[in-house]
Amino acid sequence: MRKTFITKMPDETGAFLTASRMIARAGVNITRVSYNKAVDVHTLFIDVSGTSEQIESVSKELEQCGYLSDNVSDANVILLEFKLRDRPGATIPILEIISQYNFNISYMSSQENGTDYQFFKMGLYVEEAGSISDFLEAVSKLCHVSIIQYDKIEKRLDNTVFYLSFANEIATKLSLTQDDTNDLIANANRIMQMMDERNQSPYKTFEYIGTFADCLIRYKGDKFHPRLSKITISNDITLHLIEPPCGSSIYVLENLKKEELLFVDSGFSCYREELLHVIHDLFPDFQKRTKDVFLTHVDMDHSGALDLFDHVYLSQSSYDNFVLEHEGKDNFRAMNHLNAPFCEIGIILSGYTPPPLDRLIVLNARPAEEDKPLSHIGTLDFDTLHFDVYEGNGGHVAGETVLVCQEYGLLFTGDIWINVDRLTPEQAEFNMLSPYLMTSVNVDSKKAAKTREEIQTLMSTGIWLVCGGHGGILDIS
Repeated sequence: MRKTFITKMPDETGAFLTASRMIARAGVNITRVSYNKAVDVHTLFIDVSGTSEQIESVSKELEQCGYLSDNVSDANVILLEFKLRDRPGATIPILEIISQYNFNISYMSSQENGTDYQFFKMGLYVEEAGSISDFLEAVSKLCHVSIIQYDKIEKRLDNTVFYLSFANEIATKLSLTQDDTNDLIANANRIMQMMDERNQSPYKTFEYIGTFADCLIRYKGDKFHPRLSKITISNDITLHLIEPPCGSSIYVLENLKKEELLFVDSGFSCYREELLHVIHDLFPDFQKRTKDVFLTHVDMDHSGALDLFDHVYLSQSSYDNFVLEHEGKDNFRAMNHLNAPFCEIGIILSGYTPPPLDRLIVLNARPAEEDKPLSHIGTLDFDTLHFDVYEGNGGHVAGETVLVCQEYGLLFTGDIWINVDRLTPEQAEFNMLSPYLMTSVNVDSKKAAKTREEIQTLMSTGIWLVCGGHGGILDIS
C-alpha cells in the first residue's frame, strides 16, 4: 500500500529526522520526499510504502506529535502591479503594509524605464482571501495599484504557491472532501516535481487538468445530454448506443423477448446517476431485467459504473487490475511512475471506485499469448449472438478485450479502435485532453497499432458494424 503524508513540521533542526525515525520503526519505506521552503517552511510531502497496518501506525504517531496536517489552507496567489515614484525608499511603505497583513511575497520584478515611475510587480501568497480587500484599500491610498493576470506560461510565481492554489480551486469546484483535496495536492506536487526535474514548464499540463475538471462539471445533472441511437440486429435483438459528452461509448444489446440486457462498458463514475436516468428512460423496467456488462478494458472512463450490473464479464488481466486497486496498490496504468499522478488525479476528479469483486466473471478459458497482437481467450453468448472473445497484447492497456460476432458482423473494440470522424464536438474537446494528461493514451503505441491491424483480419466479407470505445458505430463493407 502507498500513501502520501502531507506533514506540517516545526522549522527547527531534527524535525524530519524525528519523522523518519517514526516511519522506520514501523517498517515503512519512504519512496519520495518533496519540500519547498520558498513559500511554506512547514509543509513536507512524504510518500511511503508499506502494509495498511504499518501505515496506520505511522499516521497515529505523526498525528500524536502534531506533524500530520489535517487541513491544507485555502491559499491563493494574487499578482499586483504598483506604480511607484522612482526614488529611494518608495517601496518601504508598501512592504510595511504587506508585513502587517502577514502576506508572503513569492515573486518580485521591477526595473527603471526612463520615466519618473517604476512599475513594481509582486506576487503575494494570501492564506485568508477575506483580508485582500482591506489590504488593497490600504495600499491604494499610497499609490496606484492594479491586479494583473498571472502569466501561467512562464515560471514566474513560486511552484508551491501555484499548485496549492490550483488544487484548492478545483477542490472547491467539485466539492471534494478534505482527504480528496489533500490527495489532489499531493499528486499536483508530484507533477510539479517531475516537471522541475526535467526542466519543463508544468503550467500547460495543469491547464489541461483544469479543463478536464471543468468538462466533467459542465455536463452534470440536467446538462448531461448524450447522443442516443439504435440499430436492429435481428428480429429479437436491438443495439442501443449511449454516447456521453465525456467518457466512453456505452452499448446496450437488448433481447426483446427475454428482457435481457448486455451492456458494453459503463462510462465515468461521476455520471453514474445521470446514466441511470437515461437507462431508465430507455428501459423503464431496468431494475427487473437481467442486466450484465462486458468490459473492454479497465480505464476509468469505461469502468466507472460497473456496480449497476448483476455480472461483469472481463479478462483475467482486467480482474487482476481491480484486485490491485482494492488492495490499495497501483493499477496497470499507474505502474508507470510518469502516469501515476495523472491517474490518481483522474480518479479523484471522476469519483472512481473499483467495482465489487464478487460480481466479476473472468472469461479466460485459456491464457492470452504475449507474443500475439490478439489471442482467442473464450466465448460469450447473448441469445442468438455468439461472440468470440479476444485479448490484446496490452498496447492500449493490459487486459484489453474485443468481442467478435461473425454471423451478424458485429465487433466491439473498446479503445483499440475508435471512430474519430464521428465524435460529437463535446467528445472531441474532451478526448483532445487525454494525450496531455499522460505520457500517452497507449501503454505501447507500436503494439496498439499491430493490434488494430490484427482486428481487421477478424472481419470476413460483408457488412460489419465496428463499435469502438468513442465516436459511434463505423459501418465497414
